[in-house]
Amino acid sequence: MNDARAVPRFPVQFRSSFTSTNVTGGEGSVVDLSVRGCRIESSTHALAGTVLELRIYVSDHEAPLGIDQAIVRWTRGKFFGVEFVSLQPEEWVRLQQAVKRLEQRTSAGSINPADNNGSAVGGQ
Repeated sequence: MNDARAVPRFPVQFRSSFTSTNVTGGEGSVVDLSVRGCRIESSTHALAGTVLELRIYVSDHEAPLGIDQAIVRWTRGKFFGVEFVSLQPEEWVRLQQAVKRLEQRTSAGSINPADNNGSAVGGQ
């Protein structure tokens, strides 16, 4: 598969929760993250085109990152990919900071998906 993404995605293991008008609600694990979207593993089935309100728990030490609108772009088994469409300005800043920290860890060669338990982007 040719992955022609304009922004890098980083492997993570963050807890998430989501709701929509079509899906009563669900939980999952964000398994990769970028400033544009993420891939989620969940036992809750989401249909492509569904608009979700998404919460990503990037740290045990701060409130979850809130995405007001994320559109499910694809589904494959227990995975689905979402594009972030709408979030508050302060949440956009938090998302950028989280991805920047992941990028710094990757460039330092210290990121390992099996070892990333949320502390990679935890706040002080």
